Amino acid sequence: MIQPLAYIHPQAKIADNVVIEPFVTIHKDVEIGEGSWIGSNSVIMDGARIGKNCRIFPGAVVSAPPQDLKYKGEASTVTIGDNTVIRECVTLNRGTALDKNTTTIGENCLLMAYTHVAHDCVIGNNVIIANAVQLAGHINVYDYAFIGGTSAVHQFVEIGAHAMISGGSLVRKDVPPFTKAGREPLSYIGINSVGLRRRGFSAETINEIQEIYRIIFLKKYNITKALDIIEAQFNPTVERDEIINFVQNSQRGIMKGFGAV
Repeated sequence: MIQPLAYIHPQAKIADNVVIEPFVTIHKDVEIGEGSWIGSNSVIMDGARIGKNCRIFPGAVVSAPPQDLKYKGEASTVTIGDNTVIRECVTLNRGTALDKNTTTIGENCLLMAYTHVAHDCVIGNNVIIANAVQLAGHINVYDYAFIGGTSAVHQFVEIGAHAMISGGSLVRKDVPPFTKAGREPLSYIGINSVGLRRRGFSAETINEIQEIYRIIFLKKYNITKALDIIEAQFNPTVERDEIINFVQNSQRGIMKGFGAV
């Protein structure tokens, strides 16, 4: 299962049924779970923790040192969850001691070709990141989010669960859960109703989410007033509370409503 032209450090921990193609380089402090496939010319560096049934395509570099001048060579990691696919020439940088000390990619994710994930990012489960997306450091992307190709995301930004960001976006502000984001500057353009239906959300829940975001983005209230109205008018639900908590805890501020100054 391991081609003779691959280089694997003798202390790397590789499960028995991992397939490693020719010209792969695997460093010392590496763990790869069973059923994974490592494509030709990929480099798996110290600190990589790769789960089961992952697929790492040619040219990918996993767990390279951070591109951060504050990084001083401390041991840190990149963790990739089970069943995740890392396509060609993706670069994943490990964490730093000044933050999480790890970069985390969840389970069942797809990172398409030329994506970059910088130090201390946390990517949830079932996330899709399209070609050539660039994530700066310290970004959180929650479950089932989708980021369109060639988008660039500012450091410390948060992208909520089930959010969908159009291709070519410059993401400077937080994107709340269940929304669609597009245009320049990045703005609210509706909720991700198609994605929510595909994941089993009821019509009633989708309608409630839409009404909540009308108050936040379309009624010209400030955020504090909008949240007060939502808490008064809507009974507590998982989705309502997730939206409120996300907006209240946003450090960079959330994206604007379309047409907002």
